[in-house]
Amino acid sequence: MSSGTPRTLRNDAFTMFFIALFFQFIVQGLAEVPPAPPQNVSIDKWLLTWTPATEETNTTFTVQYSRFDTEWINVAACVQTPSHSCDVSFTKAMDEHGCVMLRVLAERRGLSSAPVEACSGHGERPANGAAAHRGDSCTPEFRLTAQPGSLTVHLSRNHSLAEEHADHAKHRVYYGREGEPLEHYEDDVSTVSLRGLQEGQRYCTRVQYIYINVPIGLPSCTRCMLIPESKKDSKQAEVAVSVVVVLAVIVLTPALVYVLLFQRRRIKKCLQPPLTIPRDFLLEPFPEHHYPIIPSSPSEEHCDIISSVTVE
Repeated sequence: MSSGTPRTLRNDAFTMFFIALFFQFIVQGLAEVPPAPPQNVSIDKWLLTWTPATEETNTTFTVQYSRFDTEWINVAACVQTPSHSCDVSFTKAMDEHGCVMLRVLAERRGLSSAPVEACSGHGERPANGAAAHRGDSCTPEFRLTAQPGSLTVHLSRNHSLAEEHADHAKHRVYYGREGEPLEHYEDDVSTVSLRGLQEGQRYCTRVQYIYINVPIGLPSCTRCMLIPESKKDSKQAEVAVSVVVVLAVIVLTPALVYVLLFQRRRIKKCLQPPLTIPRDFLLEPFPEHHYPIIPSSPSEEHCDIISSVTVE
């Protein structure tokens, strides 16, 4: 019995060690989560840049490209790179017009974040209507103007894709309220007016070329603008108040004149203080100085007898 006790203890220790190691792997596996996706992914003169979402260590990034609705392919020079930029000038030769889409994803310990597509700021047109810097023919040029309840995205029909594909090459304008996903969109060959927007709110847009409903090239970076409030409501309120005042004057003036001319007695009567006569007023004796003078006796009264009446 004594010889079996050490063997049993060794078996128990091995079992406990195996269970602890198993739980450690499980806990570690459950604790691992994919890294946060990169932010501010944009391109300028074929240099793609981005910023990490957090200051996490051991995080690398992979850049991918796609042309005309094809699969995403890794950019060989930027696979699991710790850098925050990538030269993608070679992708211009991947398409007839150099119109490719780019995206970046973060990776850590075999786990990948959601990919984030790159945008281009080359399509931003100045507010004065002047032409924007044409650094990328695959990103639409546009400018924004806002009016109460609407946002107009000014676009041109004259671009390199339209020269070859005519009206089959259109603009897709994504839009939505600031801070929300740009889930809504409208397609058109030129300027697009977005109506029914809430006044006093900021709305954002992003524009991309499409060919037969297929996105082409890099979309523009998101731009936002405040929808101004309409002055019509305040003017309508002022007009309504003015109308009410005029109607009140028209109605009240004749009524006031009528009351002053024909109802003065009633007004005076209403303004008189209330007068109450005591119920036993007639039963009270008159004061001595109010008594009538009565002869002391009938014998002292002198009377004349009228014998006749002559009418003159």
